[in-house]
This record gives sequence, structure tokens and C-alpha cells, in this order.
Amino acid sequence: MLGTSINPIKPPSSSASWNCYYCSCETRMATLLSSTSSFDYYNHSLHFLFSPSKLHCPRILVSKLPGLRFRVSSPSKSRVFCESKTQEGQIRRCSPLLEEASLPSNGALASDEWKAVPDIWRSSAEKHGDRVAVLDPYHDPPSTMTYKQLEQEILDFTEGLRVIGVNPEEKVALFADNSCRWLVADQGIMAMGAINVVRGSRSAVEELLHIYNHSESVGLVVDNPEFFNRLAGTFSSKATMRFLVLLWGEKACLSSGETHGVPIFSYKEIIELGRESRVAHIDSHDARQGCKYEIIGSDDIATIVYTSGTTGNPKGVMLTHKNLLHQIENLWDVVPTEAGDRFLSMLPTWHVYERACEYFTFTHGIEQVYTTVRNLKDDLRHYQPQYLISVPLVYETLYRGIQKQISTSSTIRKLISVSFIKVSLAYMEFKRIYEGLYLTRNTEQPSYLASLLDCLWARIIAAILWPLHVLAKKLVYQKIHSAIGISKAGINGGGSLPMHLDKFFEAIGVTVQNGYGLTESSPVVACRRPYCNVIGSIGHPIQHTEFKVVDSETGEVLPPGTRGIVKVRGPQVMKGYYKNPLATKQALDEDGWLDTGDIGWIAPHHLAGRSRRCGGVIVLEGRAKDTIVLSSGENVEPLEIEEAAMRSSLIQQIVVVGQDQRRLAAIIVPNKDEVLQAAKVSSIVDPDAVDLGRDKMTSLLYEELSKWTSECSFQVGPILVVDEPFTIDSGLMTPTMKIRRDQVVAKYKEEIANLYKWDSQN
Repeated sequence: MLGTSINPIKPPSSSASWNCYYCSCETRMATLLSSTSSFDYYNHSLHFLFSPSKLHCPRILVSKLPGLRFRVSSPSKSRVFCESKTQEGQIRRCSPLLEEASLPSNGALASDEWKAVPDIWRSSAEKHGDRVAVLDPYHDPPSTMTYKQLEQEILDFTEGLRVIGVNPEEKVALFADNSCRWLVADQGIMAMGAINVVRGSRSAVEELLHIYNHSESVGLVVDNPEFFNRLAGTFSSKATMRFLVLLWGEKACLSSGETHGVPIFSYKEIIELGRESRVAHIDSHDARQGCKYEIIGSDDIATIVYTSGTTGNPKGVMLTHKNLLHQIENLWDVVPTEAGDRFLSMLPTWHVYERACEYFTFTHGIEQVYTTVRNLKDDLRHYQPQYLISVPLVYETLYRGIQKQISTSSTIRKLISVSFIKVSLAYMEFKRIYEGLYLTRNTEQPSYLASLLDCLWARIIAAILWPLHVLAKKLVYQKIHSAIGISKAGINGGGSLPMHLDKFFEAIGVTVQNGYGLTESSPVVACRRPYCNVIGSIGHPIQHTEFKVVDSETGEVLPPGTRGIVKVRGPQVMKGYYKNPLATKQALDEDGWLDTGDIGWIAPHHLAGRSRRCGGVIVLEGRAKDTIVLSSGENVEPLEIEEAAMRSSLIQQIVVVGQDQRRLAAIIVPNKDEVLQAAKVSSIVDPDAVDLGRDKMTSLLYEELSKWTSECSFQVGPILVVDEPFTIDSGLMTPTMKIRRDQVVAKYKEEIANLYKWDSQN
């Protein structure tokens, strides 16, 4: 808004007004004025009458931003002053615990309890003030903040938004990726009673435009100039913005002409505006008395998160402060973190899974390191985190990296490693039996004697295997641990964790706790506990959360062990979909039960035997909408086949198709290097070959697929091999790295039709 050459100056302590910008030369001042002279956006946009005498204009800049006046000093050295004067009856909505210092001194509005999410920062600053809260090494400049510093930064950003005219309950779009400044902006918007509408920078421009306009956002906070330049052409003509805030980068890097008439602020300018206003507000008794204070209610909307679903247009999920506070207050049973524990953050921070987990962990004094997919491998080794909160694709990537390292080692090392892993897998299998953590759908109660003999036999076998398992830890697994850290637990969410990954990490001593949730439930509704980590399940419901499984047609509640549609209820369930009452009614019934759309069952309770500690855990088997119905009328859950196929190092990605066909088919993205290597080993091509023909690759992949899916309920027929991986940028994956099945099928519609046509002729 005020140009890139403007810097803050400190106001006189005795004045209720304050000076916020300094411009060092008249040339820059002229540039400033020319860039702002046409502002005319509603009653909050800037409209200037300018400037010093050398420009032959009036000497006062009049702003329509509430409480702000900009004026220019003498022509010899141009200064822009921003005067903040408290308006009579101005409403200040506050996060009561966070902003207790600025509330009226009578204490009527003060609270010792968390009423809003930003209240957690006052508590954390008091308990963990000088501990490092965030470490952000990959932005310019790299940032490190303690809990005290982070609290102050959030308070300054909150006040800065008030200064530029953001009002309570207005929506502010926050389109940015992981960084400490994203966290400050997110909490700053919440703390002043506004509602943030969040999304990442990798989403399509049209999707972001839809989210911005549908949510009725009034302004935009973005990652950097490069990202906004990608949006500018579309947004300038199809969206109305009162202001633009850049979290990183310089305003000079914005495309010229694309932001005409829109006030632009850098992150530092918002912080400085807020800092000066806070000082003036706290020091002035008249300023405080002239305001009308309101407290953010726990039922107020905190954020609108548009679903990143695999089908259809995104819907705006309205989450309240109460929804998110439930997560903050109840996740310690799942992740018993301690002050000083280190977490790596690499998931989209706007996604509610990463977001709620971050809020929770910050209340316990952890240190969060922001990383990227590109730097994850190095950062795991360097920072040695106690915890990693991530999605199945990340654990799959770690698994494949470990397998590749083993396969490329010497023959003797490879033989030793593979043998030890097989021993450990067997050891953990028997260990689960005698510990009572062996999952089953069987509702029949085992006899006490049979259970006793079963557990005794499992203990004997496990005792025989235990010395080899311990030796494997020292010779093989210790090196893996030093490379990936995760000394306490990896928390998986955002998608189904394949069984082979679950068992592998258990065998090598890396605890992975599988959890489950939806954007609509803030998100966590169930997760495996450290003391009851039942492989193959998503664990027990978290506190104050109810589950039931119902028949998809009748709605009848089904008994344990019976598959049906999973429904959940609890204080974390959303308020509804924004401006979409029909979708809200379809998802939420009158009694508050949320239809998850997932197929699953609840493990039956056994009084004795190998499953005695599994009762009540939830098991998911796929999405109801992903079910493939063959022309024979048979229902197929593609997830089972896809997870089995992904165990092959030759298959990078796979989507099983076959709706209304007589048999299944699959679209496969090959791991070309591994396929070529396998072809050489099998003498399909010469040892010095650099490529593999399409027919030979298809044949090899078909054999590989058949081998790994041989035990599945259904077999795959013809396959389509494609070269282009499914990515977020291509629109074939969600921001949480789940494949958009419908988009993949739509893209390869003709190829799939030809595949089945060819299959019917052969």
C-alpha cells in the first residue's frame, strides 16, 4: 500500500496518536502517492488527497480505514504519519487470556480458562517462555522464536489487522504454506475475532478463486510475491480485495499493474503497525475506555477449511474454537509429549490434521522445525525428532528408501538384513498374540484353556526368536534409527496405513500410531495409543467421542465385528458447511452424528485370548464412494488391492478401476529404474540396456501385480501403464497426497475404454 521504501518510526510516548511510516526522499514519496491515488474500495479502502507542496497537492492524506489518518510533513523531507485515534464505541473482540493486559482493569472480562484457541499462547509463554518454539531454516530470513517471542508476534499481528480495518467475524483468506509466519498470521486473525479461510499455494488458481469468493473473504494474506503474481491476473478481475499482506518477500517483486488500487502490506509492516498501536492502546486510559470489548466465544467460528476431497468441489467446513480446543485438550493420551521434544512439520500447515496437532503440541513446550519434502531425509538425520506427524505416503517413502539401501548393499549384508527383518516380523507376530493385541473380527469367545495354551505357545516361540531380534537391533536397526530419528513415535493420519508398512516399522522398532479423522471433525476422532497399539486398526476413540457402525441402507446399528458405515459424534464435530445447508443436512443428522462415508467395523470384546485387549478398536476398510461394483453385481474395495500392489518396488502408484465392467483393471505408474533393473536380472533385456520397451514393461508389471495381489479377494485383469506420475500440481493428488481417483479415471477415460475393448477381443 505505502510502497517498499517505507520504514517504521517510534511514536512520542506522550501522544495518543502514533507515526508509523517514514519515506526518505520525495521521489519515493511521489511513487507512493501515484501508487495509491486511485484507491476506492468500499468504506475500508484507502483514498488519498495528497501531498507536499512540491507536488502541488494538499498536505493531508485522508484514509477511509477506520481510525487511521495519513499526513505528509514538510516538503524538505517527506514523512508519512499514520494517526490512530480511538473511535467512540469501537468494538474490540479479544481472546481473553491472550490479551488480558489490554482489557479493562476491572477484570470483568478476564478468564483463566481457554475460551479461544489463541488463549493457549499466554499459558505456553508463562510455562515455556524462553524455550525455542519454532525453527524455520528454509525461509529468508531463517527464523527462530521462543514462546515469549511467538506470543508477542501474534499479539502484534492481531493488532496490526485491527489497524488496517479488519473487523470481527470478517473472513480473511490465508493462502500460504508451512512457516512460522503462517502460524502467526493464522493465530492473529483468530485472536481478533475474524475468521481465517485457509489453503496452500499449490492449489489451482481457479480453486483458490472459488474459495475466496465463496467464503466472502475481504482480504488476502499470501506466502510471497511469486505466488500472488500467479493469482493476480485472475483475482484482479474476479475478486474484490480490501488489502493484501505478503508473509515473505518484497513488495517490489509484485507484478506491476496487477495490484492497482489494493493496499499492500508486508508482514513486517503489519507487525510494526500492531506493535505501535498496542503501546498506544495500553498507555492511554482514554483509548481503552473508548472501546467496547467483546470476548470471543467458544462457539464462534475460528476457521473455514475447504475440504481437499478426492471428488467434487471443496466444501467450506466451519470449525469453532470449541472444536479445536477439544483436540488441544484431549490428544495427550495419544501423543504424551514432553517439553523439549522436537517435531518436524512438513505437511500442509493449513490442513486441519497438521494444524490441530501443532496447536496441541505447542501447549506442551515442544520445539517445531519446519521442513519440506525435499529436505525431509536430511532433516530427519540432522534434527533427530522425537515425533513425526505425517501421512502414509511419507512412511511409504521412508520404507522404500530403507529397502533400496538394503537391496543395493553387498550380497552378505543384504542377506543378513533381510533375514533379520523376517525374524523380527515373526517375533512381533507372536508377541502380539501373547500380549492380547492380535486383531480379529471373530465374535466367538475362546475358551480359557485354549487361550492359555495359545498364549503360552506364542511366548515360547517369541522367547526363541528374541535373541536374534535383539541382535538385529544392534546390527541393522540402530543404523536405520540414526538415519530417521522418530525416537518416540510417528503419527499417521490423512489416509490408510498399508499393513506391510505397519508391520515393517513395528519390526524394526519404530513406533507408528495410526489415527483417523476428517476435516469435519477437527480432525482426530480415533488413534492408537502407545500402550495399546493394535496393528491394522485406527485405535480407540479419543475422549468424549462416540462411534457407531450402521447398515448403509436401513441405518440400523450393527453389532461389533460387522461391516457398515462408520458414524461419529463428539464436541470436535463441525458446525456445518458454509452456505451449504443441504450438504450439512446430508452429513450431520439431528442427533449430531457425522456420516464419515467410510466402511469399517468395531472389534468385538474378548475376555481372554490373543484378542483380549483389542475390544472397541475401530478398523476401516475403505471409502463407501470408492467401492467398485462390477457388472456381476459384486462389490470390490480397491484399497485392499492397491495396498498389496504397493508392496512391489516396481510400482510407484496404482489406481484400480472397473465400475460396471466384468472384471477389474488398473492404471499403473511404474518405478522405471526398478523395472529396468528387474528386467536385467530376469534377462529380459541386456545388462547394458538403458530402456525397456512398452510391451515388455507392461508384461513385467502385470506379472509383478499378479504376484503381490494373489491373496486378495479379486484379481486385476488388464493394466494401463502411464508415464506421468499423479501429483498435486497436475490435480491428480490432494494436498495431503491422496490420489484423486475420479480425476485419474477422467483423465484416462479413453485409454481405459480402449483397454477394456482390447481385453474383450482377446
